[in-house]
Amino acid sequence: MMTKQEAADAVCGARVERGVTWAQLAEAVGRPVVWTTAAVLGQHPMSAAEAEAAASALELGQDVVKALQLQPTRGALGAAVPVDPTVYRLYEVLQVYGPTIKELIHEEFGDGIMSAINFRLDVKRVPDPEGDRVEIVLNGKFLPYQW
Repeated sequence: MMTKQEAADAVCGARVERGVTWAQLAEAVGRPVVWTTAAVLGQHPMSAAEAEAAASALELGQDVVKALQLQPTRGALGAAVPVDPTVYRLYEVLQVYGPTIKELIHEEFGDGIMSAINFRLDVKRVPDPEGDRVEIVLNGKFLPYQW
């Protein structure tokens, strides 16, 4: 049986080979682009219909369809400290600003956390005269600690 990582590799290869964008794949699956990308990269299980749509759009087989439906091991990176420059920079942002974000959440909401389960994410390009900027919006439900 194919693993989620092997399915992710197959999807990524087929996507590039066929010139399919993440947005086009998401449209075929019928889900938001961020969710679809995370799902095929192994972070969410897809329904049978979603997995079939993704595989069909990329001309992939039933082994991929089955693997895309498996339960993931979320947040599993290959190393404790990411080495990919883009992922590392996000890690660096959280190292620098994580304590500040935590303090501001506690000041605004009280004792609790931002959910990563009831969560939305958006990534977009923002034109800027000094060079385009990346805007990342993390939108998670506040979950108060209950003692």
